[in-house]
Amino acid sequence: MRKFIRVLSFIKPYWGYALLNAFFNILTIVFSLFSFALLVPFLNLLFGKEALVTQQPEFALSSDALLQYLNYEISRIIIESGTHQALLFICFVLVTAFFLRNVARFMSSFFMANVRVGAVKDMRNAIYRQLLILPLSFYSKNKKGDILARITGDVQEVEYSIMNYLEVLVRDPITILAFLFFMLSMSVQLTLFVLVILPGTGYIIGLIGQSLRKTSKAGQARMAEMMSHIEESISGLRIIKAFNAIEYSDRKYKEQNSLLSNLMIRLYRRRDLSSPMSEFLSSVVIIIVLWFGGRMVLDNNPSISAADFITYIIIFSQIIPPAKTFAQGYYHIQKGIASADRIFEILDAEEVIVQKPGAQPIHGFSNRIEYRDVGFSYQRDKVLHNINLTIEKGKIIALVGESGGGKSTLVDLLPRFYDVTEGQILLDGIDLRDYRIDDLRGLMGIVTQESILFNDTVFNNIAFGSSHATMEEVVAAAKVANAHDFVMQLEKGYQTTIGDRGLNLSGGQRQRLSIARAVLKNPPILILDEATSSLDTESERLVQEALAQVMSARTSVVIAHRLSTIQHADEIVVLQKGQIVERGKHDDLLAKGGVYKRLHDLQSFS
Repeated sequence: MRKFIRVLSFIKPYWGYALLNAFFNILTIVFSLFSFALLVPFLNLLFGKEALVTQQPEFALSSDALLQYLNYEISRIIIESGTHQALLFICFVLVTAFFLRNVARFMSSFFMANVRVGAVKDMRNAIYRQLLILPLSFYSKNKKGDILARITGDVQEVEYSIMNYLEVLVRDPITILAFLFFMLSMSVQLTLFVLVILPGTGYIIGLIGQSLRKTSKAGQARMAEMMSHIEESISGLRIIKAFNAIEYSDRKYKEQNSLLSNLMIRLYRRRDLSSPMSEFLSSVVIIIVLWFGGRMVLDNNPSISAADFITYIIIFSQIIPPAKTFAQGYYHIQKGIASADRIFEILDAEEVIVQKPGAQPIHGFSNRIEYRDVGFSYQRDKVLHNINLTIEKGKIIALVGESGGGKSTLVDLLPRFYDVTEGQILLDGIDLRDYRIDDLRGLMGIVTQESILFNDTVFNNIAFGSSHATMEEVVAAAKVANAHDFVMQLEKGYQTTIGDRGLNLSGGQRQRLSIARAVLKNPPILILDEATSSLDTESERLVQEALAQVMSARTSVVIAHRLSTIQHADEIVVLQKGQIVERGKHDDLLAKGGVYKRLHDLQSFS
């Protein structure tokens, strides 16, 4: 129930539309009741059972007063114009009431569309915002396909199963209650009998709904697994083909698809059981009411007239459709709550990297970065041990070492992609965690080994994150990054769309666009994470020239596997198993004959 209420919380911004929906739903009910109230005088007129009413009754808010007033009006028309004119009057009023009822019904749906669509839109926005905020560790523990399934399939299921039935939740209970009150005014005894037999029907419906929710949640999990497999297959299609793994991947997908299909068959059978089950139960209830009410009419001293009983049965039959729809809505909502569970797992995921209340702003870097007794662990595995490192402003610091030594983790702590688990990192003497996160990251430009580009134009990729960048600034950044010449050779220049992940460009071209993006940001601190390790010799030369220009006036932290690229660094720090084992300049480290010398000899460069 809490999850359902939480889903409904997304409706708050649209409460005005919800109130209008409720208002027109109430009008729909009023016109419905008015239509059925006309049936009593209509039947009495046909059967000639009711004496003409010549005295106008007093006004009161009750079904008896309404029926007496209708009898009075019809009696007046009969006296003045005859029975045929009275029949015509009743038919005209009925048509008008049914017309107004359906107009009100349309208007209620008209305003509900704003509520339903708006709430789902806000839910999608909230999930996407949360995905941007969550730490990188969240994505190392969750499959990308599963996350995509939650923001697409699960949200769509919530829209279909919950938001689509919001109107039912408002309209149908009010309809049922209004009709029950009207029925009570007609016959208390018969209505109390109805209220005694209805709870049993609701209990049976509830049992099916609970089963449906469990099966639905399992089905959504299976669908997420399939989405993950599809996403991995598309991303790794080159490897699948190269290793002749098409049959293996196909067989694995078919197994997952079969499991999902079997689960969905059970789900649909349970859901489809709801309609015939509720219809059968409603038929049984109507028959029991017919039997009980018929005895009341046929008694020697009938407690309800035949015309009233027929009207009562007609009104009671009108409770069945909303009750049935409400029951079906209950099944769908149970299914939707299973999807909501998966959505709230993302929305409730812990934001490990949090900004302190009252965090101070920072707009420049003036002295030094200091790692002081820093330790870091992923889950239980300790990656960094007792790191002490000072990076002076304007210096180039290179990090080298074997893969898995902790180099990337060390630089990821600087923009707070992760937070230290031991010690602290100071920027100009203040702990990074005391600064505003956006301001801190605004001081840094990052170029990674894998060029992260977007399916957009060259201009928008270079200007990414800089909403006010001009063409002149973008061109200037591209020239610094040795990218301008090849960009101008593209079909539409800076307005050329570069494809998914920039795959329409070569590796070197993609990397130079990444450097141009960092240049445009003009950060005082530059982080280069193996920025040239995947490039060919010519591309590496062009990128190195670009990097040399970029690093000339900045504090730079460079991770490098190719030691030839960092010979002129101000200090080279050698990491091994999460610890600093050597540090110094290139020639000094070679002279020591330690770990750096061994790495240098393995690469055999002159």
